Amino acid sequence: MDCKGKWTFITGASRGVGREIAREMAALGSNLILQSRSVAHMQPLIKELEEIGVSLKAVACNLESETSIAFMLQEIDSMGVKVDFVFNNAGLQVPYCENYFSNEREDYVRAYAVNCLAPVQIAYHFLPKMVSNQFGRVIMTTSGIADQPELMGYSCAKAALTKFVQDFACKFNGTQVMMNMMDPGWLRTDLGGPNAPNDVETVIPGALVGAFLEDGISGRWFSAQEYSGLSLEEALSKAKTA
Repeated sequence: MDCKGKWTFITGASRGVGREIAREMAALGSNLILQSRSVAHMQPLIKELEEIGVSLKAVACNLESETSIAFMLQEIDSMGVKVDFVFNNAGLQVPYCENYFSNEREDYVRAYAVNCLAPVQIAYHFLPKMVSNQFGRVIMTTSGIADQPELMGYSCAKAALTKFVQDFACKFNGTQVMMNMMDPGWLRTDLGGPNAPNDVETVIPGALVGAFLEDGISGRWFSAQEYSGLSLEEALSKAKTA
């Protein structure tokens, strides 16, 4: 798939997985709309990517807030560009509860807001436009976290997001609008912490597989670590035979 000149919207783009996706999509020629809590947080990445020659736009948004997300989406619409790829990547981890009976309701609320409700709100905004344009890709970042009741707010929010994709995506099968899931694996990021086994760079090319397949099948789960060390072409070939 040639993505030169297409537009990609990435949440959580200032660091971690979002930054790696932004770098790779820019290298492939895609123009970018980058989201973070503050535009200032994205200035180092913007300066880096400007040298590639793609068009760049930045939007600030608090993904815990439905209103802030709505304003951000209005701002993107006012740019007059057609968004072809959406990577709902931004995530929020909850405090680690050694006493796993003490997970607080507020931790669940914040985790659901950022890890589930925000990407759902964004998907509802862009998917109808993609259907009208007869092309589009939405990738939801999920998680394979399991057996960790110390982090139940995060775990349950990602499970809810996974269920959303699984039940909604069937509506797009057989079309060139696709919605899939990507599990980045446990990475050494601000969210994953310093004890994670994988460098953040290992998320590429696996993070892109669900967006670059052209078989019209939606609702799939792609584990990025299964494609670590491959080229994008090799990763797509592997995914097609999986």
